[in-house]
Amino acid sequence: MTTAPGPVMLDLEGQRLDKAEAELLRHPLVGGVIFFDRNIGARAEFMALVAAVREVRPELLLAVDQEGGRVQRLRDGYIALPPMQCLGDAVARDGDRGRWLCRETGWLLASEVLASGLDFSFAPVLDLDREHCAVIAARAFHSAPEIAIAAARAFIAGLHEAGMAVTGKHFPGHGGVRGDSHLETPVDARPLATLRAHDLLPFAELAGELDAVMPAHIVYSAVDPLPAGFSRYWIGQVLRTELGFQGAVFSDDLAMKGADAVGGYPEKARAAVAAGCDMLLVCNDRQGAIEVLAALEQEPPTPASTAPLARMRARRRPSWAALERSDRRAAIVAALAEL
Repeated sequence: MTTAPGPVMLDLEGQRLDKAEAELLRHPLVGGVIFFDRNIGARAEFMALVAAVREVRPELLLAVDQEGGRVQRLRDGYIALPPMQCLGDAVARDGDRGRWLCRETGWLLASEVLASGLDFSFAPVLDLDREHCAVIAARAFHSAPEIAIAAARAFIAGLHEAGMAVTGKHFPGHGGVRGDSHLETPVDARPLATLRAHDLLPFAELAGELDAVMPAHIVYSAVDPLPAGFSRYWIGQVLRTELGFQGAVFSDDLAMKGADAVGGYPEKARAAVAAGCDMLLVCNDRQGAIEVLAALEQEPPTPASTAPLARMRARRRPSWAALERSDRRAAIVAALAEL
């Protein structure tokens, strides 16, 4: 029987787990690892790294950003997936065919993630955009809510069928700003009524189908002076109370500049927990991760339930041999090649 994961998700430096990293992963407040391009080489080598992490702490949640298009960490030995905008456009052209493509692509993405020994990808993007926000753009299914919702619903069904939990991001919507929250704290000045009628719609419609949500490091200035990921209003009132969302809430990376509006790492960690985040990501800054762990040691979070995080674990795991023999995989690969 595995224990509940801790509230901090970290990253690793390279393609092998060193002794210092292994010791850090044993910290009881560490609950997960996210893998980046620098950790991933050939598929067999990456799976060896995943196995090494599992040997240290079997209960850790292991994740990756595998969306398709330009955000695809798993490449060598994996199927190249199109950006989600291509799938949304397919839905707009032909609803039945497009939804089939979305579902099958979701199934394929999740199957490859799970076969690699991971638990989940932080997907799908539920932002509404086409080209307004450079950091989102083609990562979004569509700028029209009804098309994005239809595409995302089918995609989520495929992810779930494969056995993977899903994370909708970036709540309540990143597509309305031009700034990149990796580099700055963007401000979206639109009124709440406008957000409810547009950007919030995918989250509202799909809340019951999501296992997790990741809030944006964006200030919606007409609503709250804090970025959404640190806002009790956005997470507690809108997401939990109004939308009835009962899954896990993952902070976006606390090392992103969009989070700096709250203060240093201790302040960011405490604010995210106070707002209702269940797990905090701290990436590309080892000292920052250590500061977050130290801050949470002083004030350990007491979640209402550990069940939402526990539900993020892989529900089934196909073998690569079976996956590579799969007629279903071959059919979707052929269909995607036509896009």
